[in-house]
Amino acid sequence: MSHTSTLNISVLQLCSTDHPSENQKNILKLLEKVPSETQVVFLPENSLYMKLGEKSPTYHFQNTDSIYEPFREWSSQRQCHLLFGANPVSANGGGVKNATVWVKPSGQVEDVYSKIHLFDVDVEGHKPVRESDQFIHGSTPKVIDICGWKLGLSICYDLRFSELYQIYAKQEVDIIAVPAAFLVPTGSAHWHVLLRARAIESQAFVVAAAQAGTHLGTHEQKRETYGHSLVVDPWGRVLIDMETKNWQVANLTLDCSALRQVRAQIPMSRHRRL
Repeated sequence: MSHTSTLNISVLQLCSTDHPSENQKNILKLLEKVPSETQVVFLPENSLYMKLGEKSPTYHFQNTDSIYEPFREWSSQRQCHLLFGANPVSANGGGVKNATVWVKPSGQVEDVYSKIHLFDVDVEGHKPVRESDQFIHGSTPKVIDICGWKLGLSICYDLRFSELYQIYAKQEVDIIAVPAAFLVPTGSAHWHVLLRARAIESQAFVVAAAQAGTHLGTHEQKRETYGHSLVVDPWGRVLIDMETKNWQVANLTLDCSALRQVRAQIPMSRHRRL
C-alpha cells in the first residue's frame, strides 16, 4: 500500500432540513469542533438540503454555487478534505442527481459519485417514498484517492446491493463510504448488520455518516431518521456508533495495519472464484 500508514477522520452526524442556509450555518458550527489533525471529514446524505414533503421548496446546486464558498475556505485553510455524502446536484443534460460532493484543500468542488439505487419504497408506518421522482439514476461505481487511501463511494439505499461492493472489494479499496438518511424502521432492522457485513466481505473500513433525529420542514413537515453514524473496521468491529444524538462530531484515526492484518489472516482476494 502506497498510502500514509494512518488517516485521521472526523464524522459529522446532522439533522438537516429543507432550509439550505440553516444547514450551511449548522455544519460550519460543527466544523469548528473538528481537530486540526483531521485529514478528511465525512458528512451524511442530504447534508445541505433534505426534502421533507411536497410542500418543501426544491433546491439543487452547482459546484460553483456560493453555498460552497465557506466550505472551500475552510478546507483550504485547514488543508482538509470535505466529503459531502450527498447533495442534490444539477446534472449535465438536465435533471438532478443525488451526488457525493468532494471539497478539496485546493478549493476545488467536484461531484464525484451519483447514487445508483434510488429509494422507491413503501415502508409500513411511513408515507411511500419515490426518490426517482426527484433524481435521475447514477450508473457508475467510483473510487477516489485521499491521502493515498482508496475510497469506494456509495449512498444510503446502495447499501442493500452487494454487487456494488463486490466491485469495490475486487479493487481492494481501503474505505467504503456509506453516507445515509435511513428511516427508523429500516435502520433499526438492517443498518448495523448490513454495514458490518460490507466491512467484513470487503475487508475494508466502512465510514457511514448519517442523519439523525426529527427533521422539521419550513411548512411543519416532519421526518425521523435513524442516526447511528458508524465506523466499522475490516474485522467487522464497530469503532464508533454515534447513536441518536444529532449535530455532533466523532473523531478517529484509521490504521492501515488493520487492513493488512485482516487480509493476511483471511486472504479473500486470492480465494475469489466467481
